[in-house]
Amino acid sequence: MSEVLSQSQIDALLNAFQSGGPETQTVEAAPEKKYRKYDFSRPRKFTKDRIKMLGGVFENYTRVLNNRLNALLRINCEIEVESIEEQRYFEFSNALSESDVLALAQVSIKDKPEEEAPLMFYMSTSTVLCMIDRMMGGEENMEINLPPNYTYTDLELEVYESLSRDVIPLLGGSWENYVNLSVDYSRTEVNPTLVQLLGVDEIVVIADLRLQMAGGEGRLSICLPGTVLSNIFTEISLENPTKKVSGEDKSEEIFNELRDSDLEIVAQLGDTQLSLSDVFHLNVGDVLDLGRSKDSPVHLEIGGYQWFTGRIGTHKKNMAVKIDEVCYQAEQRSE
Repeated sequence: MSEVLSQSQIDALLNAFQSGGPETQTVEAAPEKKYRKYDFSRPRKFTKDRIKMLGGVFENYTRVLNNRLNALLRINCEIEVESIEEQRYFEFSNALSESDVLALAQVSIKDKPEEEAPLMFYMSTSTVLCMIDRMMGGEENMEINLPPNYTYTDLELEVYESLSRDVIPLLGGSWENYVNLSVDYSRTEVNPTLVQLLGVDEIVVIADLRLQMAGGEGRLSICLPGTVLSNIFTEISLENPTKKVSGEDKSEEIFNELRDSDLEIVAQLGDTQLSLSDVFHLNVGDVLDLGRSKDSPVHLEIGGYQWFTGRIGTHKKNMAVKIDEVCYQAEQRSE
């Protein structure tokens, strides 16, 4: 037999449904954490340490490039590394349009040109035109209204090539802490969509730099082919930059560089302490007692340290000091 509810129980149930129920609580959904997808069929070619090394290289490049652009554009320009990522070439090429322009550069390791694919430098058309305008004496304005598919004029391409020849080689010097490497401008590609510079699935590393100027901001993207980077990293591994070179191997070379340097030697007869009142009342003819006999040795100091002791005398009617002893020990030199 089914249980019959009393009137009070019915009222309690109705009140519970109207208020949402005594146990009902609104639970806020936690934001879903996003993870970057990893393609196991196409594993990463460069480790995090290699990418971190590239970060240091491009940090050096931004500092040098920043100074160079400030001089060329006569404007305060700040450049910073926004991202360095390993990608496939098609991710870089698909973002290009027919009106874009690429500056290509060739890498040489230890003065041996690499026969691999070139490095690619890309700046948006508005950023390039702003730089050209500044170089020609224009105003600080990064917000240039351009028609769709704007193409460079012949004069603009000439200035663009001149700018590329100036800033691209600076990247080679950024590697000096790791390997002797140079980056030289080779040519300008006017319509990169018609030229297959790399295979669409080839590994590349893309470095995005942000250019901040008074009139706005722009971006510089540098595409480094994986084959070129592999050759560079192989050369770095062969050189083993962590290996220390003993000082004896360079001692003769260092000494030859320092041989003709001027060196100040101070002969100290003695020292004493005077109050400020005594110094104020000093007059011509006053005698200062150094607290040492006239036959006491003279200290010869170099760089604030005592290196020799000697005796005062004359040489060709000039005052001179004859060296008696060399202070070989550090304790002697600091006395």
